[in-house]
Amino acid sequence: MRDTRESRLLLVLLIAIAFALITVDIRGGEGSPVDGARRAAATVLGPVENGVASAVDPVGNAIGAVRDSGERHNRIAALQRENTELKQRLGSDDRNRSRVRELDKMLAKAGAGQYGIKGAEVIAIGAAQGFSWTVTIDIGANDGIRRDMTVLNGDGLVGRVTTVGPHTATVLLANDPDFTVGTRMEKTDELGFATGQGDQPLSVQLLNGKAKVKKGDRLVTFGSRKDKPFVPGVPVGQVVRVDPSGGDLTRTIFVRPFVGFTKLDIVGVVVEAPREDPRDAVLPPKPKAEPTPTVTVTVTPSPSDGFTSGEDGADTENADAPVDDPDAPSGNPDATAGTDAGAGTAGQADDQE
Repeated sequence: MRDTRESRLLLVLLIAIAFALITVDIRGGEGSPVDGARRAAATVLGPVENGVASAVDPVGNAIGAVRDSGERHNRIAALQRENTELKQRLGSDDRNRSRVRELDKMLAKAGAGQYGIKGAEVIAIGAAQGFSWTVTIDIGANDGIRRDMTVLNGDGLVGRVTTVGPHTATVLLANDPDFTVGTRMEKTDELGFATGQGDQPLSVQLLNGKAKVKKGDRLVTFGSRKDKPFVPGVPVGQVVRVDPSGGDLTRTIFVRPFVGFTKLDIVGVVVEAPREDPRDAVLPPKPKAEPTPTVTVTVTPSPSDGFTSGEDGADTENADAPVDDPDAPSGNPDATAGTDAGAGTAGQADDQE
Protein backbone atom coordinates (compact mmCIF):
# COMPACT_ATOMS: atom_id res chain seq x y z
CA MET A 1 0.00 0.00 0.00
CA ARG A 2 1.41 3.36 -1.01
CA ASP A 3 2.05 6.09 1.54
CA THR A 4 -0.55 8.54 0.21
CA ARG A 5 -2.79 11.07 1.83
CA GLU A 6 -5.78 8.73 1.47
CA SER A 7 -3.93 5.85 3.18
CA ARG A 8 -2.93 8.09 6.07
CA LEU A 9 -6.53 9.28 6.51
CA LEU A 10 -7.70 5.66 6.49
CA LEU A 11 -5.17 4.72 9.16
CA VAL A 12 -6.24 7.64 11.39
CA LEU A 13 -9.89 6.66 10.92
CA LEU A 14 -9.23 3.05 11.89
CA ILE A 15 -7.34 4.11 15.03
CA ALA A 16 -10.17 6.45 16.02
CA ILE A 17 -12.74 3.66 15.57
CA ALA A 18 -10.62 1.28 17.67
CA PHE A 19 -10.37 3.77 20.55
CA ALA A 20 -14.10 4.47 20.32
CA LEU A 21 -14.89 0.74 20.61
CA ILE A 22 -12.54 0.35 23.58
CA THR A 23 -14.22 3.31 25.34
CA VAL A 24 -17.72 1.93 24.71
CA ASP A 25 -16.61 -1.51 25.94
CA ILE A 26 -15.13 -0.17 29.17
CA ARG A 27 -18.12 2.03 29.98
CA GLY A 28 -20.60 -0.68 29.11
CA GLY A 29 -19.26 -3.10 31.73
CA GLU A 30 -21.05 -6.46 31.71
CA GLY A 31 -23.72 -5.06 29.33
CA SER A 32 -21.17 -3.90 26.77
CA PRO A 33 -22.60 -3.66 23.22
CA VAL A 34 -19.45 -5.37 21.90
CA ASP A 35 -19.85 -8.39 24.20
CA GLY A 36 -21.57 -10.29 21.40
CA ALA A 37 -18.67 -9.65 19.06
CA ARG A 38 -16.27 -10.78 21.78
CA ARG A 39 -18.14 -14.06 22.22
CA ALA A 40 -18.19 -14.52 18.45
CA ALA A 41 -14.41 -14.00 18.35
CA ALA A 42 -13.98 -16.55 21.13
CA THR A 43 -16.11 -19.00 19.17
CA VAL A 44 -13.99 -18.58 16.04
CA LEU A 45 -10.54 -18.34 17.63
CA GLY A 46 -11.06 -20.82 20.47
CA PRO A 47 -10.61 -23.97 18.38
CA VAL A 48 -7.50 -22.46 16.78
CA GLU A 49 -5.95 -21.77 20.21
CA ASN A 50 -6.85 -25.28 21.35
CA GLY A 51 -5.30 -26.77 18.23
CA VAL A 52 -2.08 -24.81 18.64
CA ALA A 53 -1.82 -25.72 22.33
CA SER A 54 -2.39 -29.41 21.55
CA ALA A 55 0.23 -29.39 18.79
CA VAL A 56 2.81 -27.66 20.98
CA ASP A 57 2.13 -29.68 24.11
CA PRO A 58 0.40 -33.06 23.59
CA VAL A 59 0.79 -33.82 27.30
CA GLY A 60 -1.71 -31.06 28.06
CA ASN A 61 -4.56 -33.23 26.77
CA ALA A 62 -4.16 -35.38 29.85
CA ILE A 63 -5.54 -32.57 32.01
CA GLY A 64 -8.99 -33.64 30.81
CA ALA A 65 -8.76 -36.54 33.22
CA VAL A 66 -9.84 -34.27 36.08
CA ARG A 67 -12.46 -32.20 34.24
CA ASP A 68 -15.38 -34.27 35.43
CA SER A 69 -14.63 -33.94 39.15
CA GLY A 70 -17.63 -31.73 39.87
CA GLU A 71 -19.87 -34.50 41.24
CA ARG A 72 -20.13 -34.41 45.02
CA HIS A 73 -20.68 -38.16 45.38
CA ASN A 74 -17.40 -39.95 46.10
CA ARG A 75 -15.51 -36.87 44.91
CA ILE A 76 -12.28 -37.40 46.84
CA ALA A 77 -11.95 -41.06 45.82
CA ALA A 78 -12.62 -40.20 42.18
CA LEU A 79 -10.08 -37.40 42.21
CA GLN A 80 -7.42 -39.63 43.70
CA ARG A 81 -8.11 -42.34 41.12
CA GLU A 82 -8.02 -39.89 38.23
CA ASN A 83 -4.86 -38.30 39.63
CA THR A 84 -3.13 -41.69 39.68
CA GLU A 85 -4.16 -42.38 36.09
CA LEU A 86 -2.97 -38.94 35.02
CA LYS A 87 0.42 -39.43 36.64
CA GLN A 88 0.88 -42.65 34.68
CA ARG A 89 0.03 -40.87 31.42
CA LEU A 90 2.22 -37.83 32.04
CA GLY A 91 5.52 -39.69 32.10
CA SER A 92 8.59 -38.87 34.18
CA ASP A 93 10.49 -35.97 32.65
CA ASP A 94 11.17 -32.83 34.72
CA ARG A 95 8.41 -30.67 33.25
CA ASN A 96 5.79 -33.33 33.65
CA ARG A 97 6.86 -34.05 37.21
CA SER A 98 6.41 -30.34 37.94
CA ARG A 99 2.93 -30.42 36.43
CA VAL A 100 2.02 -33.48 38.47
CA ARG A 101 3.04 -31.60 41.62
CA GLU A 102 0.84 -28.67 40.55
CA LEU A 103 -2.06 -31.01 39.97
CA ASP A 104 -1.54 -32.66 43.36
CA LYS A 105 -1.60 -29.28 45.11
CA MET A 106 -4.74 -28.19 43.25
CA LEU A 107 -6.60 -31.38 44.07
CA ALA A 108 -5.57 -31.04 47.71
CA LYS A 109 -6.97 -27.50 47.79
CA ALA A 110 -10.22 -28.66 46.19
CA GLY A 111 -10.50 -31.51 48.67
CA ALA A 112 -9.84 -29.28 51.69
CA GLY A 113 -12.50 -26.77 50.62
CA GLN A 114 -14.91 -29.38 49.19
CA TYR A 115 -14.97 -27.51 45.86
CA GLY A 116 -16.18 -29.31 42.77
CA ILE A 117 -13.68 -28.32 40.07
CA LYS A 118 -12.93 -28.93 36.43
CA GLY A 119 -9.26 -28.97 35.52
CA ALA A 120 -7.98 -26.79 32.69
CA GLU A 121 -4.74 -25.75 31.05
CA VAL A 122 -3.66 -22.19 30.28
CA ILE A 123 -3.20 -22.01 26.51
CA ALA A 124 -2.87 -18.26 25.90
CA ILE A 125 -1.91 -15.07 27.74
CA GLY A 126 -3.77 -11.81 27.36
CA ALA A 127 -6.87 -11.10 25.29
CA ALA A 128 -7.31 -9.69 21.82
CA GLN A 129 -9.90 -7.15 22.96
CA GLY A 130 -7.88 -5.30 25.59
CA PHE A 131 -4.78 -4.91 27.69
CA SER A 132 -5.98 -6.63 30.87
CA TRP A 133 -4.21 -9.27 32.95
CA THR A 134 -6.03 -12.27 31.49
CA VAL A 135 -5.39 -15.83 30.36
CA THR A 136 -7.29 -18.21 28.10
CA ILE A 137 -8.05 -21.75 29.29
CA ASP A 138 -8.91 -24.76 27.15
CA ILE A 139 -12.43 -25.46 28.44
CA GLY A 140 -15.64 -23.56 27.74
CA ALA A 141 -19.43 -23.70 27.58
CA ASN A 142 -19.43 -27.24 26.20
CA ASP A 143 -17.65 -28.31 29.42
CA GLY A 144 -20.17 -26.61 31.71
CA ILE A 145 -18.17 -23.40 32.25
CA ARG A 146 -20.18 -20.22 32.82
CA ARG A 147 -19.37 -16.56 33.35
CA ASP A 148 -18.39 -15.47 36.90
CA MET A 149 -17.01 -18.79 38.13
CA THR A 150 -14.07 -18.82 40.56
CA VAL A 151 -10.71 -20.03 39.22
CA LEU A 152 -7.98 -21.38 41.53
CA ASN A 153 -4.83 -23.48 41.46
CA GLY A 154 -2.68 -25.28 44.00
CA ASP A 155 -1.59 -21.98 45.62
CA GLY A 156 -4.87 -20.08 45.88
CA LEU A 157 -7.10 -17.61 44.03
CA VAL A 158 -6.28 -17.17 40.33
CA GLY A 159 -9.24 -15.07 39.18
CA ARG A 160 -12.75 -15.34 37.72
CA VAL A 161 -14.20 -16.33 34.35
CA THR A 162 -15.29 -13.31 32.29
CA THR A 163 -15.90 -14.54 28.71
CA VAL A 164 -16.96 -18.03 27.66
CA GLY A 165 -16.79 -19.61 24.21
CA PRO A 166 -17.79 -23.15 23.25
CA HIS A 167 -14.31 -24.58 23.78
CA THR A 168 -12.34 -21.87 25.64
CA ALA A 169 -12.84 -19.25 28.34
CA THR A 170 -11.11 -16.04 29.40
CA VAL A 171 -10.06 -15.59 33.03
CA LEU A 172 -9.49 -12.16 34.57
CA LEU A 173 -6.55 -12.55 36.95
CA ALA A 174 -6.70 -11.35 40.55
CA ASN A 175 -3.84 -8.87 40.05
CA ASP A 176 -5.72 -6.92 37.34
CA PRO A 177 -6.55 -3.32 38.37
CA ASP A 178 -10.23 -3.98 37.48
CA PHE A 179 -10.36 -7.03 39.76
CA THR A 180 -11.95 -6.72 43.23
CA VAL A 181 -12.73 -9.50 45.69
CA GLY A 182 -14.11 -9.52 49.23
CA THR A 183 -11.63 -10.86 51.78
CA ARG A 184 -11.62 -12.11 55.36
CA MET A 185 -8.63 -12.15 57.71
CA GLU A 186 -7.56 -15.45 59.19
CA LYS A 187 -8.71 -15.89 62.84
CA THR A 188 -9.74 -12.24 63.40
CA ASP A 189 -12.43 -12.33 60.64
CA GLU A 190 -11.81 -8.69 59.68
CA LEU A 191 -13.46 -7.98 56.33
CA GLY A 192 -12.10 -5.97 53.42
CA PHE A 193 -11.88 -5.58 49.66
CA ALA A 194 -8.74 -6.53 47.70
CA THR A 195 -7.90 -4.80 44.42
CA GLY A 196 -5.24 -5.86 41.92
CA GLN A 197 -2.23 -3.66 41.19
CA GLY A 198 -0.48 -5.48 38.37
CA ASP A 199 2.92 -6.73 39.43
CA GLN A 200 2.60 -4.97 42.82
CA PRO A 201 1.01 -6.45 45.98
CA LEU A 202 -2.78 -6.38 46.23
CA SER A 203 -4.23 -3.31 47.95
CA VAL A 204 -6.79 -4.27 50.62
CA GLN A 205 -9.16 -1.81 52.27
CA LEU A 206 -10.22 -3.13 55.68
CA LEU A 207 -13.65 -1.97 56.80
CA ASN A 208 -12.42 -1.54 60.38
CA GLY A 209 -9.96 1.35 60.58
CA LYS A 210 -8.75 0.14 64.01
CA ALA A 211 -8.25 -3.48 63.00
CA LYS A 212 -5.13 -5.08 64.46
CA VAL A 213 -3.08 -6.42 61.57
CA LYS A 214 0.55 -7.43 61.38
CA LYS A 215 2.95 -8.57 58.72
CA GLY A 216 2.48 -12.24 57.92
CA ASP A 217 -1.30 -12.36 58.52
CA ARG A 218 -3.22 -14.25 55.84
CA LEU A 219 -6.48 -13.65 53.96
CA VAL A 220 -9.08 -15.82 52.22
CA THR A 221 -12.06 -14.97 50.00
CA PHE A 222 -15.18 -13.93 51.87
CA GLY A 223 -17.53 -15.35 49.24
CA SER A 224 -20.29 -13.84 47.12
CA ARG A 225 -24.05 -14.09 47.06
CA LYS A 226 -24.97 -17.47 45.54
CA ASP A 227 -21.20 -18.14 45.34
CA LYS A 228 -20.71 -16.08 42.17
CA PRO A 229 -18.27 -14.82 41.22
CA PHE A 230 -16.40 -16.07 44.32
CA VAL A 231 -16.76 -19.08 46.57
CA PRO A 232 -15.62 -18.65 50.22
CA GLY A 233 -12.38 -19.81 51.79
CA VAL A 234 -9.98 -19.65 48.81
CA PRO A 235 -6.51 -18.44 49.95
CA VAL A 236 -5.74 -14.94 48.66
CA GLY A 237 -2.37 -13.86 50.08
CA GLN A 238 -0.19 -12.74 52.98
CA VAL A 239 0.21 -9.27 54.48
CA VAL A 240 3.55 -7.63 53.63
CA ARG A 241 2.87 -4.03 54.71
CA VAL A 242 0.40 -2.21 56.94
CA ASP A 243 -0.29 1.51 56.57
CA PRO A 244 -0.91 3.49 59.79
CA SER A 245 -4.63 3.91 60.44
CA GLY A 246 -4.43 7.66 61.17
CA GLY A 247 -7.96 7.63 62.60
CA ASP A 248 -9.61 6.86 59.21
CA LEU A 249 -12.75 4.79 58.96
CA THR A 250 -10.90 2.21 56.84
CA ARG A 251 -7.36 0.87 56.88
CA THR A 252 -5.13 -0.03 53.93
CA ILE A 253 -2.87 -3.08 53.94
CA PHE A 254 -0.81 -4.63 51.14
CA VAL A 255 -0.96 -8.34 50.44
CA ARG A 256 1.39 -10.52 48.41
CA PRO A 257 -0.75 -13.06 46.47
CA PHE A 258 -0.08 -16.74 46.99
CA VAL A 259 -0.38 -17.30 43.23
CA GLY A 260 2.42 -16.49 40.79
CA PHE A 261 0.46 -14.95 37.90
CA THR A 262 3.39 -15.01 35.47
CA LYS A 263 3.81 -18.80 35.59
CA LEU A 264 0.29 -20.22 35.42
CA ASP A 265 -0.13 -23.63 33.83
CA ILE A 266 -2.77 -25.89 35.39
CA VAL A 267 -5.86 -24.31 36.98
CA GLY A 268 -9.27 -25.43 38.19
CA VAL A 269 -12.67 -23.80 37.62
CA VAL A 270 -15.05 -24.20 40.58
CA VAL A 271 -18.27 -25.58 39.11
CA GLU A 272 -19.78 -26.59 42.45
CA ALA A 273 -19.55 -24.54 45.65
CA PRO A 274 -19.05 -26.19 49.07
CA ARG A 275 -22.07 -26.90 51.27
CA GLU A 276 -20.46 -24.95 54.13
CA ASP A 277 -17.90 -22.16 54.31
CA PRO A 278 -14.51 -23.90 54.78
CA ARG A 279 -13.28 -20.83 56.71
CA ASP A 280 -9.49 -21.22 57.13
CA ALA A 281 -9.33 -24.94 56.34
CA VAL A 282 -7.86 -24.43 52.86
CA LEU A 283 -4.92 -22.36 54.15
CA PRO A 284 -1.73 -24.40 54.58
CA PRO A 285 -0.56 -24.87 58.19
CA LYS A 286 1.84 -22.20 59.36
CA PRO A 287 5.44 -23.34 59.87
CA LYS A 288 6.32 -23.84 63.51
CA ALA A 289 8.70 -21.26 64.95
CA GLU A 290 12.09 -22.68 65.81
CA PRO A 291 12.91 -22.53 69.57
CA THR A 292 15.40 -19.88 70.63
CA PRO A 293 18.72 -21.57 71.52
CA THR A 294 19.79 -21.31 75.18
CA VAL A 295 23.27 -19.87 75.75
CA THR A 296 25.26 -21.76 78.43
CA VAL A 297 28.33 -20.08 79.95
CA THR A 298 30.97 -22.38 81.53
CA VAL A 299 33.55 -20.82 83.90
CA THR A 300 36.85 -22.69 84.22
CA PRO A 301 38.92 -21.82 87.38
CA SER A 302 42.45 -20.56 86.79
CA PRO A 303 45.44 -22.36 88.47
CA SER A 304 46.36 -19.13 90.35
CA ASP A 305 42.92 -18.53 91.90
CA GLY A 306 44.35 -18.73 95.48
CA PHE A 307 47.03 -16.09 94.89
CA THR A 308 47.31 -12.47 93.92
CA SER A 309 50.23 -10.79 92.35
CA GLY A 310 52.07 -8.11 94.34
CA GLU A 311 53.48 -4.91 92.95
CA ASP A 312 56.94 -6.44 92.64
CA GLY A 313 55.61 -9.43 90.74
CA ALA A 314 55.95 -11.88 93.67
CA ASP A 315 52.98 -14.06 94.61
CA THR A 316 51.53 -13.51 98.10
CA GLU A 317 48.83 -15.36 100.01
CA ASN A 318 45.20 -14.38 99.49
CA ALA A 319 42.88 -12.58 101.91
CA ASP A 320 42.34 -15.70 104.03
CA ALA A 321 45.95 -15.58 105.26
CA PRO A 322 46.62 -13.74 108.62
CA VAL A 323 47.83 -10.14 108.47
CA ASP A 324 50.89 -9.09 110.52
CA ASP A 325 50.47 -6.52 113.30
CA PRO A 326 51.96 -3.25 112.07
CA ASP A 327 53.40 -2.58 115.59
CA ALA A 328 55.24 -5.88 115.66
CA PRO A 329 58.95 -5.79 114.87
CA SER A 330 59.84 -6.52 111.33
CA GLY A 331 61.12 -9.91 110.40
CA ASN A 332 59.83 -13.37 111.17
CA PRO A 333 58.17 -13.43 114.61
CA ASP A 334 59.14 -17.01 115.15
CA ALA A 335 62.74 -16.27 114.36
CA THR A 336 62.73 -13.31 116.82
CA ALA A 337 61.22 -15.42 119.57
CA GLY A 338 63.89 -18.04 119.02
CA THR A 339 66.64 -15.46 119.27
CA ASP A 340 65.23 -14.08 122.54
CA ALA A 341 65.00 -17.56 124.02
CA GLY A 342 68.55 -18.29 123.00
CA ALA A 343 69.78 -15.06 124.59
CA GLY A 344 68.04 -15.84 127.89
CA THR A 345 69.62 -19.30 128.06
CA ALA A 346 73.03 -17.87 127.43
CA GLY A 347 72.60 -15.32 130.27
CA GLN A 348 71.65 -18.05 132.77
CA ALA A 349 74.76 -19.96 131.80
CA ASP A 350 76.95 -16.91 132.58
CA ASP A 351 75.37 -16.46 136.02
CA GLN A 352 76.07 -20.05 136.96
CA GLU A 353 79.70 -19.62 136.10
